[in-house]
Amino acid sequence: MNEEQQIRRWLSDVVIAHNLCPFAKREFDAGRVRFQVLSGNKKAALLESLVNELKMLDVQPDIETTLLILADTLRGFPEYLDFLDIAQALLEDQGYEGIYQLASFHPEYQFADSDYDDPSNYTNRSPLPVIHLLREASIEQAVASYKDIDSVPTRNIALAQSCGAAYWKALLDGIRADN
Repeated sequence: MNEEQQIRRWLSDVVIAHNLCPFAKREFDAGRVRFQVLSGNKKAALLESLVNELKMLDVQPDIETTLLILADTLRGFPEYLDFLDIAQALLEDQGYEGIYQLASFHPEYQFADSDYDDPSNYTNRSPLPVIHLLREASIEQAVASYKDIDSVPTRNIALAQSCGAAYWKALLDGIRADN
């Protein structure tokens, strides 16, 4: 299974199947999620690809969101977070603040003040490092149409805790094993 297939399966079997994002299924089923695999460890090239993807989204309104899949780089979570900070600064620098938003997923994702093996970390763990590009206007529209958006993170944490870390680890390991 290649990198894109792994992330498609994660989106389908983890995010959508467990309703971690109440908006993902509609966009995935409609084919409005773009999967873009980036490779190489040159940060400048990755940042250039990020800007190119934002420009592409500007002219492709039929694509709702992009998952930038970092195929062979930024495997360490601290390094990934450092890069994410640079990517956020670039997004602002390029005039995209308020237009697009970055969300982060990583195999070693860990919320601040949580233990590494806390099951709640699995709400943001993925088989590979991913930067999710979201349209701010779509987020605002989705949030306005969702009854109790503030309950989603709390529900996700409760679900993660009730299933336990071993359950989520097995899901991700299963996706990686099919590689």
